Amino acid sequence: MPAHSTGPVRRPRSAAPVDRAARQAGVRDQNLSLALRHVLDCAQPQSRADIATATGLSRATVSGLVDELIAADLLVELEPLAAVRAGRPAVPLAPARGTVAGIGMEINVDYLGVRALDLGGRVLSERVELGDFRDSDPVAVLDRLARIAGRVVANLGADGIRVAGTALALPGLVDRITGPLRVAPNLGWRDVDVIGILTAHPVLASLPPRLANEAKLAARAEADIRGHDGQRPSFVYISGEVGIGAAIVLDGEIFPGRHGWSGEIGHTVVDAFAAPEGRPQASGRAVWRQPEGISTLEDLAGQDALMRGAGLDPTEPLAILLRAALAGEPAALDSLHRGATALGVAVANVVSVVDVGLVVLGGTFGEVFPYVHKAVEQQLERCVIFSPWSPIEVSAAQAGEYPAMTGGALVALNAVVSDPAGWADAAALVDA
Repeated sequence: MPAHSTGPVRRPRSAAPVDRAARQAGVRDQNLSLALRHVLDCAQPQSRADIATATGLSRATVSGLVDELIAADLLVELEPLAAVRAGRPAVPLAPARGTVAGIGMEINVDYLGVRALDLGGRVLSERVELGDFRDSDPVAVLDRLARIAGRVVANLGADGIRVAGTALALPGLVDRITGPLRVAPNLGWRDVDVIGILTAHPVLASLPPRLANEAKLAARAEADIRGHDGQRPSFVYISGEVGIGAAIVLDGEIFPGRHGWSGEIGHTVVDAFAAPEGRPQASGRAVWRQPEGISTLEDLAGQDALMRGAGLDPTEPLAILLRAALAGEPAALDSLHRGATALGVAVANVVSVVDVGLVVLGGTFGEVFPYVHKAVEQQLERCVIFSPWSPIEVSAAQAGEYPAMTGGALVALNAVVSDPAGWADAAALVDA
């Protein structure tokens, strides 16, 4: 047809089959992810028939998908079950162990850590180093973290385990759009190019981390442990450390906010008239300065505040406060009650806005749970308008120690779960 013609332009005949093939390949990739995710989300091993029933895919389709996932070392077959009726016994499937790893890293006020998990949730390698990182040099701390990560990656490589990716938990505002850590008041950091610093190290140059707030990644681990067998929980997760963070989980998904800054409950105002004790500021240019004349939740219920309220040195371990509370010392019990009351008021505001029925206390608050949960429950009952019809449950976190590292590893592994075909193809290229 002449170039100047205004008539209809016909697609070359060869384009239609290619387009259909692309769509078919895309559907198969999605179904691979669907099948893999179903096995990972179920607490009990699933058979091919179970997957077909749950997903609506035909048994023949599921059988082909499972064969691909086994060949990619993402699933394994277990011993067949005894047949209940005539026919072939069902062969249970489970996540492959020790074949692929996600790495979760964390920088907190008093420790650095790196944890590697496989698809079965098993810890493959882990290193935690204690320290005091308040008012610290970001480059020095990030360099130290990179060295720890390098040792973990080396351990995995020695065992023939491929790394899917990395994620890093930070105790501050992480911009999910542009990437930098905007501010971490308790570290004394502001506008730090975390990824740029970390990827200057060879081990992380090919594994650049995804960044997220510590509470959000801890909540990801909590949602995972509470969400098996198709359950998608909704809750508010409270992470108590020197600072206090939170995450909102709705139907199993973290609500990030526009920038990824949701959940900064520690900086919410609890008392606008009381004079705050004030937190130490970083030397030199202030990282962030709290307005005068207000008390935030961290001022009243952060770990330092709980220790000071009990007459204890805030630099000492929390275990000292726990021992004092266990011994029934009035100052310790009063401090925990005051902090829990402030926490309950702050959380009641969040619950009233987002309408969830569960509050999960993690970190410091998980450790002191027996001494704080009743006061939190009382404030929720008193302050939440819908509590007479739908009482709010308060629960201790179940995700174990260092949940943000676990959450980071899960985020890294999600790249494999979301695109198992792409992962298998990339792994084949590496082998070649």
